[in-house]
Amino acid sequence: MRVLIAEDDPTSRLLLTKVLEKWGYEVTATTDGAEAWELLRSDDSPRLAILDWMMPGMDGVEVCRRVRVLDTRQPPYIILLTALGEQDHVVTGLEAGADDFVGKPYDPAELHARVEVGRRLVELNEELVEAQVALEI
Repeated sequence: MRVLIAEDDPTSRLLLTKVLEKWGYEVTATTDGAEAWELLRSDDSPRLAILDWMMPGMDGVEVCRRVRVLDTRQPPYIILLTALGEQDHVVTGLEAGADDFVGKPYDPAELHARVEVGRRLVELNEELVEAQVALEI
């Protein structure tokens, strides 16, 4: 499964890329929200995205908002990754359309578990879409 990472910090982006590749994911990494938005609205967009909250230009929350108004049968599973951990930040991120929220610095085991939840939900959604298409024939 392909995972999109949007992270402006080069060290964090590289580390996250290496961790996800170790877990068997194909990673597409971007440096800002605008590039992530372009990828997520494309026809072959990654099904799972990990977005940094604070990025230059368009932040992860705005990317979430934009993605959630797209007309698609297979929306991406979005995890917001941020050092902002107060309850109002969590609520803001989830209300913007994030599916999950992971604080920085992240625990690799927790991140792995959350990514696996996202993978399972994406796969279930794909099965539902396939069944729906089969019923429409």
